[in-house]
Amino acid sequence: MKRFLTSVFASVLCAAAFASMANAQRVKPPFVEGETLTYEGKFNKLLASISVAELTFTVDRIDGDDFLIKAEARSKSTLLKIFRYTFLQTIESTIDADRFRAIKTVKHDVQKDRVRDSEALFDYKDKRVTYTEVDPKEPNKAPRRIASAIEGTTHDLISGIYSLRMLPLAIGKTFQLQISDSGLVYDIPVKVTARERIKSEIGRFWCFRVEPLIFGPGRLIEKDGKMIIWITDDARRIPVRSQVSAPIGKIEIKIRSASNAKMAGI
Repeated sequence: MKRFLTSVFASVLCAAAFASMANAQRVKPPFVEGETLTYEGKFNKLLASISVAELTFTVDRIDGDDFLIKAEARSKSTLLKIFRYTFLQTIESTIDADRFRAIKTVKHDVQKDRVRDSEALFDYKDKRVTYTEVDPKEPNKAPRRIASAIEGTTHDLISGIYSLRMLPLAIGKTFQLQISDSGLVYDIPVKVTARERIKSEIGRFWCFRVEPLIFGPGRLIEKDGKMIIWITDDARRIPVRSQVSAPIGKIEIKIRSASNAKMAGI
């Protein structure tokens, strides 16, 4: 269950890098430098709802050109008290602003006493992503390396979320994502299944209901489950809610604040 919780929050960090830019015309990003989105994660079991994590996404630029998007998922003290488990994961995703695809991913992953630092480099000329992971507590230990073939636009967890915000979402549409995580590459189908009115901490919005297939054998999370994401049907395309259902219970990720958003009204 502990590994499942960490995998879920890692994937919700990505909260669905779930659509390929090859399926859409290039559009102007609906986010700007300085945009910060914060979320709260709650674990629901039977009638109990427990706040267990906080998530933050921040948009930056490198020399005013490529995007540098930073994400953090941090467990709250309640998770330690109930499950005797803590985690912290930070991800920095460098994204080619012209083609909006991942260039480099730097990750710091802490699970209780276990710590790992990693870097993934995307080489589109050689059509390969190379992942290197080290244990900072054992500097003399050989790094773990994985290399995988990539074809066309490829995303990491973070660039995927933001590419999703740039797509022409509509009920009934299906997209296909190529996403790389920890050196492996996954093809993830996603469907836009409905348009629903959602109440959130930043207001009420009509949202697209997006359902990515990330659970199951050979997928991003090799367990039974289902994920749903709600993204605003406006020029901002902000993910305001995500729901993950699994045998151990349900995890709800809800937006708490949005600062420096591109459009007024938040």
